[in-house]
Amino acid sequence: MTTPFLSVRDVHAYYGESYIVQGVSFDLEETQILALLGRNGAGKTSILRTLARTETPALRSGEISMGGIELHKMQSHEAAQNGLQLVPEDRRIIQGLTVEENLILAQIAEPKGWDLDRIYGHFPRLAERRKQEGTTLSGGEQQMLAVARALARDLKLLLLDEPYEGLAPVIVREIEKIMLEIKELGITTIIVEQNAVAALKLADRAVIMEMGQVVYDGTAQEVLDNEDLRHEYLAI
Repeated sequence: MTTPFLSVRDVHAYYGESYIVQGVSFDLEETQILALLGRNGAGKTSILRTLARTETPALRSGEISMGGIELHKMQSHEAAQNGLQLVPEDRRIIQGLTVEENLILAQIAEPKGWDLDRIYGHFPRLAERRKQEGTTLSGGEQQMLAVARALARDLKLLLLDEPYEGLAPVIVREIEKIMLEIKELGITTIIVEQNAVAALKLADRAVIMEMGQVVYDGTAQEVLDNEDLRHEYLAI
């Protein structure tokens, strides 16, 4: 049996004394896209933050490995240095810096990923706005910048938290095109997204969470085909 690229084993995490992630386990093969789904408060963002080794939630027990690297023993900057990049829901574009300065700043620390020419080739809108302050971009453009900034690092696992949140349908379609490009490039990705159908159409696999626990782990197509499952856990 081959070892999965990402292995999450019996992970338990807390915000203070609040038990948020309750024994979560799943695997992900390299180049796959996983849709991590569930209602609000199910623990999806907490899983992303736990994988990224942020200070909160606090990991109490469990093991997380990526390409044989033991992430559960690392801090967030060490996980980033090893190729894990989290694009949070608020995007965290650095105020006062232009689009290009945001991208350059992402490349200060080794190892580096895509250079500016490659980024602008995939994100022509960012090339047009390279001298514009990042925080003055539209919501969709800020999402593009956040993803591009992740690609500017040596990216092995991309974590996307609500990439379509607050975007108009026409902009969602643009972001979907970028997600398809990322899929074609073979970048392993986990997407947390309330627009479950859009995420499932991109994904190879799906994990559904409820009350901090995994209640379904299988293919994305199985969820799309199973109306009862979608209605029970996703209300769609």
